[in-house]
Amino acid sequence: MKINKIFETAKDTENRIRELSPEDRKQKEKRDLACTIHINPSCEYQEFEGFGGALTESSGYVLSLMPSEKRKEIIEAYFSNSGIGYTLARTHLNSCDFSLENWACVEKKDESLNSFSMERTDKYITPLVKETQECVSKNGKLKLLISPWSPPAWMKDNNDMNHGGKLLKKYYSLWANYFVRFIDELGKRGIDTCSVSVQNEPAAVQSWDSCIYSAEEEADFAVNHLGPALEKYSGGKPNQKNKIKIFVWDHNRDLLWERFSASMSVSGADKYIDGAAFHWYSGDQYENLAKVSKAWPSKSLIFTEGCIEGGPRPGAWFSGERYAHNMINDLNNGCTGWIDWNIALDMQGGPNHVTNNCDAPVLADTEKGEVHYMSSFYYIGHFSKFIKPQAKRVEIKIDAYRTPATADGLMGNMMEMCAFKNTDGTIVLVVMNRTEADMIYVLNAGSENVLRCPPRGIQTLLLT
Repeated sequence: MKINKIFETAKDTENRIRELSPEDRKQKEKRDLACTIHINPSCEYQEFEGFGGALTESSGYVLSLMPSEKRKEIIEAYFSNSGIGYTLARTHLNSCDFSLENWACVEKKDESLNSFSMERTDKYITPLVKETQECVSKNGKLKLLISPWSPPAWMKDNNDMNHGGKLLKKYYSLWANYFVRFIDELGKRGIDTCSVSVQNEPAAVQSWDSCIYSAEEEADFAVNHLGPALEKYSGGKPNQKNKIKIFVWDHNRDLLWERFSASMSVSGADKYIDGAAFHWYSGDQYENLAKVSKAWPSKSLIFTEGCIEGGPRPGAWFSGERYAHNMINDLNNGCTGWIDWNIALDMQGGPNHVTNNCDAPVLADTEKGEVHYMSSFYYIGHFSKFIKPQAKRVEIKIDAYRTPATADGLMGNMMEMCAFKNTDGTIVLVVMNRTEADMIYVLNAGSENVLRCPPRGIQTLLLT
């Protein structure tokens, strides 16, 4: 295979997904060699759906305060081919913590759902979804995932959208119909829904919008209520093209195996549960992802949320490296889709109605009308811009050597990588160097190349 192009981002340089000639990074000597990378494109693994971000009420609100040309710039930076090529998105049914306050489409008890209102959704979320959809439509179709943080308070045993609580059993069918009504209303606005998750973080009692389910309760709701309701909405016998997928868990990797195994043990789960969604907040635990992928190879495993907590980090470089570390290891362990959290927040990392402020790859200064792209935006782009929908992961084997720039003299996870084959046959290799020194590596992909990845840098290589 031949190296056609190299794209690079590196700290303390001006390089931000900058295209380089392969000759710019080829080395004559193997001095201080970190590793040899062997790519085997004939050995294929999971098919990948794409990358995306969350279209929350907070992101919609922040972008509404920006000048129209800056709002357009941000959306195109994410969702266009000239940007980083997102094709997936996630939004919320009712409010979430990144909303301006608690709200629901049916605020007061109404078992008929006649008072169902899209007023809050239509204010900031619907326009944002439609703009991203239009941006993606130039080269494909946006795949939208819908997740609830909480049913309306009156459907829950604690009569509160916050602080956990549980959906009352008597409202399981009504809540399923509520999902369908929301999906139908979006459809009337020209927005198609690709998938849903049963509940965001169903094991977490939060000070914000939250609701608790056991694994068996999630499966019961999916199999006996939501699945049949979506099936009926899709015409009785949906095919794979028009089926709205259902994901369970939508929480951290730590309990992914335990929870998904329990949900899949419920009768009928294989028919209605299409996979698991997961987050990164409990730590790496990639082995749980690999176990689920191996045990249920036909099911999807989609990352649906991760962010740097504790407020914004303007200028920080570790945030980009944290994203790439998670993305590489998720992808190498069976992940089939990867969705970041808020696409844009203000300079305080909000708004968030319980001040659970976080960082985002794009921070918008709404007072000055300025856009700030974080290191995480560029690191994500090294994957999302080049690994296309329907790409398949291919085998990488690594011979690791001693590395002078690490504390123990070993490469460890200070240099990480993954490889995919796009449908056009192009091989995409992403390599990250987390040390403060050059990483010299050999790429063995039919022919041998000695290459350099600069300190605190990430590279995407395109090979044919």
